[in-house]
Order: sequence, then structure tokens, then C-alpha cells
Amino acid sequence: MSNKLLTIVRHAKSSWEHDVTDKERPLAKRGIKDANLISRYLFKNGVIIPETVFSSPANRALTTCKIFMENFNFPLNKIRIEDELYDFSGDSVIKFITSLNNNYDNVMIFGHNHAFTSISNIFGDKFIDNLPTSGVVMINFESDNWKNIEKGKTKLTLFPKQLKK
Repeated sequence: MSNKLLTIVRHAKSSWEHDVTDKERPLAKRGIKDANLISRYLFKNGVIIPETVFSSPANRALTTCKIFMENFNFPLNKIRIEDELYDFSGDSVIKFITSLNNNYDNVMIFGHNHAFTSISNIFGDKFIDNLPTSGVVMINFESDNWKNIEKGKTKLTLFPKQLKK
């Protein structure tokens, strides 16, 4: 039986300075710095690069995703944008995860709170009070079918403040 690995990344800190819709909100300078900090750390420390990557269509999530993928040397044209990841409750995200193609064993998704904190707690075995912006959670499932995933093992949690001295 093969395992499934899900990496959840909350978008980086966004800026509220612009008069735009929620979906169009850009990253703040700190968000860009944090996304680079986290993704470079993951890459430098040999954390597994995903086979496939999905992002919410929201500007702040997609920009975070592109920063990560540039630092992973992952082709930006392979990022798949999924409306279901523009979700704050988590219901659509759970549906999305459990309907993933079983050919994928290693998936990374970019999206939003409160959905991503609650999904980290539903599927992971380590309680997370709040997944911060640019926060990463990796969960390993002993399953060869996304439809059947249950409680997995939280392999990694990485938050920007852990890397800032």
C-alpha cells in the first residue's frame, strides 16, 4: 500500500491597503518575505517537493503558491487553480482532497483559514491552534485512496516565527 502525503499551505500575509475585492487582495511586503523564508527553508532542507500543486484562485494564495514553486524550481505552468480551495469553512476543501486522483501520492494545496486550520486538526494528529499566514502542515496518510483518508500523521508543521530569531 502506498501512502498519501498532503501539504497544506496557508497564504502569506496579505495587504489591506488596496481598495480591491477579497479575491484580488495582494500580499503585503511581510507576506512576500515570509513565503520566501519558509519555501527556501523547505527546499534547502530537502523537504519533499510535491508531484502536483493546487491553489485557490485568490491573488494572495496564488502569489504565495508561485513564490513557493519558484523556490522549489517547480514549473509555474503546472500549478492548477481550483475554485474549491477558495473556501473558509473547509467543507469544499475536504471534498476537493477526498476526490483527488489516486495517481497523486504527494499533493500540495494553497488556501485560506479557517478552513486550513480545521483541516489540519481534522486530518492531522497534532493540534494546531491557528495555522498562521505562510504556515505549512504536512500530513501523511496510510492509504492508497484519497477517498478513504482518515486521521493521518502530522509529519511537519512550520511557521514563519520558528525561523525568525
